[in-house]
Amino acid sequence: MKKEFFSLPYFSTDFASVVPFVRAHHEDECRHVIRVADEVASGTFVFDLRWDMEQTVHPVVFTDEIDWLHQPGDDPEWIFAFNRMRFWICLGQAYVLTGDEKYTRVFISQMLHWLATVKRDDPQAAPAWRTIEAGIRMENWLKTIRYFRDSPLLDNVVLRTFVAGVTDHAEYIMGIWNSYNLMSNWGVLANHGLFMAGTLLPPLPRTKEYRDVAIRRLEAESRIQVYPDGMHWEQSPMYHNEVLRGFLDVVSLARMGAVCLPDGFVQRTKAMSMADFWMRKPNGYEPMMGDSDDIDMRDIISRAALIFSDGILKSGGYPVLDYESAWDFGVPGIEAYDRLEARLPQETSHHFTDSGNITFRSGWNDDETYVRFHCGTLGAGHGHADKMHYDLFSHGEDILVDPGRYTYVNKPERFEFKDSSAHNTFIVDGKSLYTGIDSWECRNLSRAVNVRYADRNGMAYAEGGQSGYCGQGVFVNRRIIFIRPDILFVCDEAYACGSHSYKTFLHFGSGGKVEGSGSEYRFSSNRNDVRIVFPGEGFSTSIHPSRMSRHYNQLEDTRTLVRTSWADGFSCMVHVVFVSPSTSIRGGSPGTIREVPVTSNFKGLTFSADTIGGWVVEKDDRSYTIVIAHEEFASPTDTFLANGCTGFGSTVVFDNSAGETETGTVLAY
Repeated sequence: MKKEFFSLPYFSTDFASVVPFVRAHHEDECRHVIRVADEVASGTFVFDLRWDMEQTVHPVVFTDEIDWLHQPGDDPEWIFAFNRMRFWICLGQAYVLTGDEKYTRVFISQMLHWLATVKRDDPQAAPAWRTIEAGIRMENWLKTIRYFRDSPLLDNVVLRTFVAGVTDHAEYIMGIWNSYNLMSNWGVLANHGLFMAGTLLPPLPRTKEYRDVAIRRLEAESRIQVYPDGMHWEQSPMYHNEVLRGFLDVVSLARMGAVCLPDGFVQRTKAMSMADFWMRKPNGYEPMMGDSDDIDMRDIISRAALIFSDGILKSGGYPVLDYESAWDFGVPGIEAYDRLEARLPQETSHHFTDSGNITFRSGWNDDETYVRFHCGTLGAGHGHADKMHYDLFSHGEDILVDPGRYTYVNKPERFEFKDSSAHNTFIVDGKSLYTGIDSWECRNLSRAVNVRYADRNGMAYAEGGQSGYCGQGVFVNRRIIFIRPDILFVCDEAYACGSHSYKTFLHFGSGGKVEGSGSEYRFSSNRNDVRIVFPGEGFSTSIHPSRMSRHYNQLEDTRTLVRTSWADGFSCMVHVVFVSPSTSIRGGSPGTIREVPVTSNFKGLTFSADTIGGWVVEKDDRSYTIVIAHEEFASPTDTFLANGCTGFGSTVVFDNSAGETETGTVLAY
C-alpha cells in the first residue's frame, strides 16, 4: 500500500535535494520549524507560524495525555487552531531536515490518538469538527504525510489508519453544502481539503467523486466570492490570502495530476494573485484591513508567480523561491523560479473598481511612500466600520495605520477594534458608522458611493462617500490627493442639514513619537519625520492613548490624533500630511499650507467656502495650488481663479513651481 500511496507526482519530490536550498536561503524559517517541532514533541503548543490565523503568545503544555478539546482561556479559537494541526507539517519538515525519527513517532502517536478520541459523531467534539477545521485538516494531514514517506516507522497499518481518517473527513464535507458555504471562506477551505483528498487518496470508489464535487463547489464559490477586480468579498487581506492559498493549491495539484479545471476558476485565482501584488505594502506585508494581521505575504505572491510564470508577480515576491514553495515544488520549481525574469508595471497606483479599494505608490523601491484608501463593501463579519479609511506607509514604516483585530471574543476589545473610531476616517455626532450586535454581526449598514480614481501628471486621486449618516441629515465624502512623492492632501466634506459635530481620527503606528498641538503635529522616528497640518479655524485637536494589534492576541500602545469641529450646514475639513525621511528634515522645508480665496472669472465675485475652496501647498522648492469645488459653480459659462490660476473642475491641482497658471491637472470634474 505504501508504494502505491506515494506513487503520485505530488509525493515524489526529492526532499533531500531541497534541504541545501532551504538551509542556505531560509535558515530562520528552518530554525523556527524545528523549534515548533521540538515543542510539539514535548507537548507544548504555541501558534506563531506565519499563516496561523489566530496566533498565540503563551504556551499551553500537556504533561500527560493531550486533550484535543482543551480551551485555555475565554477564546474558543485556541481549540480551532489546535485542531487544524498546522504544526504537524513542522514535524515532517523537521524530520527531513534532521533525519530524527522522533518526529515520525510524535506524528504517528498524535495522529492515532486524535483519531481514537475526537469522533465527529460525539457532540462534545463539535468544536473540532467545524467544516473549516475539517477542510484544513485534510490539507495539513496530506501535506504532512509526504515528509515521512521514507520513514520505516510509517508502515502499512499506520497508513491505512491515516487514509481511513482522511476519507472520513471527505465524507463529512461531501454531506455539507449550503448557501453559507457558497458565500464564506469556510466553504473554500473545506472544499479545498476535499479536492486534495480526491486528488491524493488512493483510487477508492468515491475518490474521483470527491474531486469532481470539490471542483464544482470551488468554481461556484470563486464566482460569487471573488470580485472581478480580484479582491475577496470579505474585505480582509488575511482571509483573501487563506482563500488564495487554497486556490493556488488546487491549480498546482490539478496540473500535476492532469486534472481539468474551469478556465474561470484559474483566471480568478490569477486575479486574486494580482490583487495581492497591488495591495501589498512596500515591505511586502498585507494591510491590516478588516480582520487581518501584519503578515509578510511575499511567499504567496512568489508561489503565484511560479504557478503562472508571471514576472510582474515575481517582482512583488522574493528574489528566490519561498520556503514552503521550495518543499512543494522541489528543485524543478526552485530552478524555474530562478529563470523567471521579474518585471515591474509602469503604473504605480491601482483602482480595485469592484471592491472600492485604491492604492498609491511613489515608486517601486522598498523605501517608497504607499497610501491605501478604502470605500467599498463591508465584507460581512470580517469587515470593520472603515469606509473612507486610509493607511500611510513610508520608508519601511507604518505611519498611519489600521489597528488590526486583536480578538474574536465577544467582548469590548472586539468592538473597540471594529469601530469607526479605530480607523482613519471621520464620524458624525459621535456615532460610529455601524452598531455591533456581536463579534460578527452589525446593524445600520451603509452604502459606499461616489468612488472615483485618477492618476495624472505625477498626482493620484481617490474619492468616496457613504450613506451611513443620511438618516441624521448628513452625507459624508472624502477626497485624497497624493502629490508624489511626499504630500498627501485630504479633504473631508459633510453635506448637512442643521448643526452637527465631526471627529476625524488619525491612528499612528507604534514606531515613532507623536507630538504637537493646535493645527500642527509631528510623527518622528528613526525612519520618518512627518508633519500633519490642519488649515483654517473653528476646530480643536487632541492626542489620546490607543492600541494596535499586529497579530491576534497581541497589543501595542500607540497614539491617536483627533480633530473635533462643529458646523451648521455644509462643512469642509482639511488636513495635509508632509512625509520626509528622518535624515532629510534638516535640509528642506517641512511643508506649509495656506487657504486662498477663489473667485469667478465671469462674475467677478468671490465664491463662498461652501462652494469652492482653494489652498496653496508648499514643500521644499515645490508649490501647488489646489482647488476643490464642493458643488457646481459654472452657470453660465465660468472658470475659477485661485492664486493666479484659472481652471475648471471639481478637483484641480496647479504646479506653481512649473509656472502653470491655466487648466492645471484635473483629477475630477
